[in-house]
Amino acid sequence: MDRLVYTAMSGAKHTLEQQATASNNLANATTTGFRAQLNTFRSAPVVGDGLPTRAFVVDSTAGNDFSQGPIQDTGRALDVAVQGKGWIAVQTADGGEAYTRNGSFKTTENGVLQTQSGQPVLGDGGPITIPPDVTVAIASDGTVSTIPTDGIPNAVNILGRIKLVNPDDKNLKRGDDGMFRTITGGPAQPDANVRLASGALEGSNVNVVEAMVNMINLSRQFEMNMKMIQTAESDSTKATQILSLT
Repeated sequence: MDRLVYTAMSGAKHTLEQQATASNNLANATTTGFRAQLNTFRSAPVVGDGLPTRAFVVDSTAGNDFSQGPIQDTGRALDVAVQGKGWIAVQTADGGEAYTRNGSFKTTENGVLQTQSGQPVLGDGGPITIPPDVTVAIASDGTVSTIPTDGIPNAVNILGRIKLVNPDDKNLKRGDDGMFRTITGGPAQPDANVRLASGALEGSNVNVVEAMVNMINLSRQFEMNMKMIQTAESDSTKATQILSLT
């Protein structure tokens, strides 16, 4: 009976862990630029004395879904969406570099261009600062330019260019903050082929219907494993009663 109990227990445990991933995907179905996380089950043979007659279930992260999400027009000057493959480089709190597809920007009191969660947007020479009383425009190549609102209308001032990168998907890992970093930890090289759509944002690439169906399947798998544990307990109790009678 112990074989059945431990096998069912491992299945129930890892089903709960995969449910957490599915719940996180559903919770971020409306998060700008979110990339769905992919999980899968795999069997792990139990190695010990005798023949390997048992195999536990293990939840493993298969990777991330890097497919393009839907692009929606917002008309806001500080909103940009990455078209196709590519990432926007931002500066983390520890001074490192991370990458996001969330192009909803804002400016601080000091004029620093940053994401809605507070990470400065990196340019060619570091964070980009926008002066006051200007109209901001972001070109498709990431160039940030301004026009004064109280001066000469055609006096265009180029402030810098947003760092756009396109590292290999296999060289990226997701952080606890939802942003991606290179596996080696070093900065990725700029890619001039990455293009932005101004006045638009990219939505999450989570398929809500597929995620809901996955949640239902995982819930049924968990119930099945729990019933197997209850069956093993019932069989063990009955076996003990029979042995006590003999």
